[in-house]
Amino acid sequence: MITKKSKYAIKALIYLAKQPPKEPILIESISTDERIPRKFLEAILLELRKAGYLGSKKGKGGGYYLIKSPEDINMAEVMRLFDGAIALVPCVAHKYYEPCEECIDEISCPIREVFRVIREQTVATLKKNSFGKLVESEKELKKLSH
Repeated sequence: MITKKSKYAIKALIYLAKQPPKEPILIESISTDERIPRKFLEAILLELRKAGYLGSKKGKGGGYYLIKSPEDINMAEVMRLFDGAIALVPCVAHKYYEPCEECIDEISCPIREVFRVIREQTVATLKKNSFGKLVESEKELKKLSH
């Protein structure tokens, strides 16, 4: 399951992706509009800045803004930053691989194979969904709902 931290990071990035490029947005605006607790959001935005996704400006007219194009940031990257492995079991994770303690033969494990396929499909879907695409998807979903 996705953590609140990861979900809030995704919501904040979608919000920033909808703003004019390089235009600083106040934390308070993101917090209020997206219903994200301010202190929690501050920590999330700081992590995103350290990871190279956001820039910030202090003082009057300050705030956070994307320094990468929304098309160049995908959900898989952000989820890994906040949640670690995307895999549901450690034996199929790429960056966070660990053998399962109870496994007798990893190569012929049918459970592992099912979760390997799930992991590959999940990662492919998350990588395909850039923040530019998410903004467009939101627009389309709003059209359909009205």
